[in-house]
Amino acid sequence: MVSLQYEDTEILDLDPEFFISLLDHVCNNEGKSLNEIAIVFCSDEFLLDINNRFLNHDYYTDIITFDYVEDEKISGDLMISIDRVKDNALTEGVGFKEELNRVVIHGVLHLLGFGDKSSDEALLMREKEAYYLGFT
Repeated sequence: MVSLQYEDTEILDLDPEFFISLLDHVCNNEGKSLNEIAIVFCSDEFLLDINNRFLNHDYYTDIITFDYVEDEKISGDLMISIDRVKDNALTEGVGFKEELNRVVIHGVLHLLGFGDKSSDEALLMREKEAYYLGFT
């Protein structure tokens, strides 16, 4: 199950079924099963507060992933700043929905165990994002 929630931001015209299909595809392709994921769309300020309180980081980010994975069942919260996604889309020269989809994929890849701290991990993450964006 995938739910879409909004905190301190405008409600977007998004199709929950699209995200269910996308995340189910990514999880199944990686040999896991989709359980429960909440995608929480929020403002920069809301996510900055989360970043400060839970991670002791004092900077803006596009996504924070809270991992509730148990065994092979993928569960978690994807906290996504709509402000950052809009800025990233402009910076990268892509459409808003493409960048939003990339960030959602990025979050579920974290839940699947992929990291992005080292340059090798970041490269693999970008390759996986590009691969799965091909299905959107």
